[in-house]
Amino acid sequence: MLTVGAQAQTTADSTQKKAEKKYQAGPRQARAPKTQPFGASAFGASKSTTIRWLGFAGFFVNSRGTTFMVDPVLEGFDMPVLIDFPIAPKDVPKLDAVLVTHADNDHFSVPTNQDLKSVTKAYHSTIYVDSLMQNLGLPAQGHTIGDTFKFGPIQVKLTTADHAYQNAYPGMSKRHFKNEDACGFWIETPDGNIWATGDSRLIPSHLTMPTPDAIFFDFSDSEWHFTFEGAVKIANAYPNTPLLLCHWGSVDSPDFAPFNGDPEKLAKAIVNPGRIKVLAPGEPYTLSRLKKSDKK
Repeated sequence: MLTVGAQAQTTADSTQKKAEKKYQAGPRQARAPKTQPFGASAFGASKSTTIRWLGFAGFFVNSRGTTFMVDPVLEGFDMPVLIDFPIAPKDVPKLDAVLVTHADNDHFSVPTNQDLKSVTKAYHSTIYVDSLMQNLGLPAQGHTIGDTFKFGPIQVKLTTADHAYQNAYPGMSKRHFKNEDACGFWIETPDGNIWATGDSRLIPSHLTMPTPDAIFFDFSDSEWHFTFEGAVKIANAYPNTPLLLCHWGSVDSPDFAPFNGDPEKLAKAIVNPGRIKVLAPGEPYTLSRLKKSDKK
């Protein structure tokens, strides 16, 4: 029953390491700030929308008492980890939803999601990832790109991604992957809109979105992600949007590009660098709407 789920793990970015060109990280690897653990109180009633980076590409959001996670990895990763996880699955009291962008195990953590099952109302992802979740017995729902769904006051739309890298490496997977197997999420909350881009190569639509009030921002210099130059283009297309950095500083792998963004390098390359948010895992960030004058 777990065969399909296991395939999702073996096609992860982490196992692409041998196939991808080596990345020279220089004398040091940028690391996330010291973790700020949080507990059950972070899941309670609220009059605002609070975002916490979980490490990796994961985030926890409490929007006026509606709680959800995006791509949570809280245990069981298959490479050495640089961070302490800010919360363990056993300490999560409730989640209205878990959103997963694609099947790589630094986004779709089978151990994490199995251990969150008892406290999670619904899992949402693409049609393909939904099939993996169904095989694991998770209460999952699959969606096509462009579909919308709601839970509580939150409305989510799946956005386009280009991350079918498996097809470029013969023998990596017996399955032919499609771009629609991966996605991003446009998340509308009462306090502003969040764009979780997911992993993707840069495509034109990434530069023509409505202006988000925050971006879960992947800036790793990898050919199957935006590339660093592509990430700069996205940042500058929304010059006033706060960038909540992710996909960096979490995995001990200085020779592997997808895990090695450096906030200092990003700050030197984009307009309005003060909007970069270098959060510690678990550190709270309060979402607020941009002024109309800051919208493009």
